[in-house]
Amino acid sequence: MTKIPENPAERLMFEISKPGRRCVTFPALDVPEVDVDVALKGVKLRSEPARLPEIGELDLVRHFKNLADKNYSVDKNFYPLGSCTMKYNPKINVTLLAQPGYTKAHPYLPEADVQGHLELMYNLEHYLCEVSGLDEVTLQPAAGAHGELTGVMCIKAYFEDKGEADQRTEILIPSAAHGTNPATAAMAGFKAVTLKEAANGNIDIEELKKKVGPQTAGMMITNPSTLGILEPKMREIAEILHGVGAQLYMDGANMNAISGIVQPGDYGIDVMHFNLHKTFSVPHGGGGPGAGPIAVRKHLAPYLPTPRVKKNDDGSFSFDYNRPKTVGKVRSFFGNFGALVMAYIYMTQLGREGVRRMSQNAVLGANYIRVMLRDYYHVHHDRTNAHEVVFTDLKQDKENGVHTLDIAKRLIDYGIHPMTVYFPLPQNTGGQGAMMVEPTETESKESIDYFIDCMKKIAQECKDNPELVKTAPHTTPVSKVDEKTASTNPQLYCAMCLG
Repeated sequence: MTKIPENPAERLMFEISKPGRRCVTFPALDVPEVDVDVALKGVKLRSEPARLPEIGELDLVRHFKNLADKNYSVDKNFYPLGSCTMKYNPKINVTLLAQPGYTKAHPYLPEADVQGHLELMYNLEHYLCEVSGLDEVTLQPAAGAHGELTGVMCIKAYFEDKGEADQRTEILIPSAAHGTNPATAAMAGFKAVTLKEAANGNIDIEELKKKVGPQTAGMMITNPSTLGILEPKMREIAEILHGVGAQLYMDGANMNAISGIVQPGDYGIDVMHFNLHKTFSVPHGGGGPGAGPIAVRKHLAPYLPTPRVKKNDDGSFSFDYNRPKTVGKVRSFFGNFGALVMAYIYMTQLGREGVRRMSQNAVLGANYIRVMLRDYYHVHHDRTNAHEVVFTDLKQDKENGVHTLDIAKRLIDYGIHPMTVYFPLPQNTGGQGAMMVEPTETESKESIDYFIDCMKKIAQECKDNPELVKTAPHTTPVSKVDEKTASTNPQLYCAMCLG
């Protein structure tokens, strides 16, 4: 069989580099040359130029276009990454954000010149108050975990103000809560105390009663949990916490299941954060941009970060810095403003009824997947779930030695991004690997059906040809890699560092 020649566009730039090639040639200097050693005296300089690739413009363009084509995004196909809410981001969000009034606005402009920006922030705060059922909102936090930390800092400031800081040292965290919660509690200076879940995946009320006490500052709960399960006893949980003077924090990472349907404030939440980059369609991934506003009850409002946007008696808007009990600033200027604009556009387009339908469709899609695949994969909690569903590899592992990572990698061959497989941890799924699937409301039934058909096909492949699944993917430039060794013993390659 004739071997197909290697396409240079598939190679690294260093591999196709040739001395003397350039994307552009500059004219000769028409000013005197400067001695760099003299001009930058005292500055550490390289002993020789960096070994950068030398390449023509067309080859450069083809290289990056080829990389872009290999990249995966929700614009290309289904992205069922559980707990991440990888929904489609309408292009109107970016189109409107690109208007000069947004892109050229500097945060140091006088308040009189940014009245529209302030009004947008003011309105967005009130939208989030309505969704949460809480009293006040700050837009400053730049991400979900950042919002968590800000919220827990407000709780700490509240107890410091009451003179109870030395007594309130613990934060209770359910084992099925969002993974960042224990780190947040520790960073805020609290001891994280784990609450084991009951057999049905919900909070064990008796366990909670045993661990709560005068030492408890609060509890961080994710509802729905990262198992995709709604907590039916939220009011009872809130009463238990409030009974000892503690606060109830809700991680709002999974608000895509309940927005417009129920207000967390109605069942006793004192403070919560939103992930605008998840629930309200701001593009995210690769570290940003994000936005993690927090909403609080009135008794925690004095501790929110400054500045706050306020509406004056004459209808104008301004920043309020006069908040002596504030925890201070948690983000430069006023938060990730571009992310706030996109979330505002999304919510404004949807309206109240649209936000409700968003959550209803997300929950419908996840339950449809659960029911259609329950005969092919073990469902960790096979009951009505929220916005996501957790399968495990119990059947495939027991019958053919195929694990979640194998199944996830095989999905790539069908053009679908793998689901979340490293969370929930095996300790939360009976020792089995998890497959957390979240379709979001933006996927059509046809797209979800394609995913279901692919998962059924993979389940059959696990029986008929398990090695095919174990060695997947087969359609990518790089085949299956040893991820454990790559993480624990990385072999780093830098062409610029080689002689």
